[in-house]
Amino acid sequence: MTKTILSVDNVSKSFGRYKAIDNLSFTLQKGDIYGLIGANGAGKTTIMRLITQLSPLKVGQIELFGQKINQQALKHVGAVIETPAAFDKLTVQENLKLVAIQRGINDSTKIMKIVQFVGLTKKLHTKARNLSLGQRQRLGLAIAILPEPDLLILDEPINGLDPSGIIEFRKLLEKLNQEKQVTILISSHILTELYQVSTRFGFIYNGQLVKKITREDLDKVNQSGLIVTVDNVSKASQLIDEKFSEKFTVIDDKNILIHSLAIDIPKLNQVLVENGVAVIGLTKEEKSLEDYYTKLIGGFKNA
Repeated sequence: MTKTILSVDNVSKSFGRYKAIDNLSFTLQKGDIYGLIGANGAGKTTIMRLITQLSPLKVGQIELFGQKINQQALKHVGAVIETPAAFDKLTVQENLKLVAIQRGINDSTKIMKIVQFVGLTKKLHTKARNLSLGQRQRLGLAIAILPEPDLLILDEPINGLDPSGIIEFRKLLEKLNQEKQVTILISSHILTELYQVSTRFGFIYNGQLVKKITREDLDKVNQSGLIVTVDNVSKASQLIDEKFSEKFTVIDDKNILIHSLAIDIPKLNQVLVENGVAVIGLTKEEKSLEDYYTKLIGGFKNA
């Protein structure tokens, strides 16, 4: 049975006359890695601050683990919002010891396990102010996961990391999700990486959640490949299945998406025509999450 970890229901937030969040609703199920996508000022950080009670909620309702948001529920939430929270004058170990005291964690070996998990063993006695940006991000993650949260909220966690750091951070998130069953809400401007880790996506524009989609459904409408437009989809799909090895998806009553650009296009056209299928068009599609986002948001801007 699917378990709801987070429920955001008709939430709005204004700062004076500026409406940062406008009637926003979404849910996270156990095991989700939910990618929040939107431009600067779209409302991603604001909703994360509302969930963690860093900003007061006045309109709408947020539930954590099936109950109204409260301090008891927040004990099961780890978060890195805006900038990693660490004391510059304290070492990596001292920062984590302080968090352990605050959270009532008495197991001293737990700190070392977390340090090893995030790859900061060699920086254990280094002061936070002397860490690189990537290392500070790792420390922020260590602080967030030390209490073993069921929900992890990450606001731009890979911002400023170099390519190797981004890959390593992605692996950490996947490990947390798969091995420790942590549900994750994450935002990032680097959509290629967000696509790599997320199972579901929410697109925010002007404080509104304008689109919710699973990774599976996104792939169906957004995959690279060859769009074959024909007059008889049923017959065409049967021929493609019999004569070619490439996987394909029937999009609608006119279009088939072949999930490969390596297919022999002249041969495909010949097979279809010789068997009585009129080929209306053959179009190469090379799409990404960025393409989907640009097209989606462009539609709202031009509306």
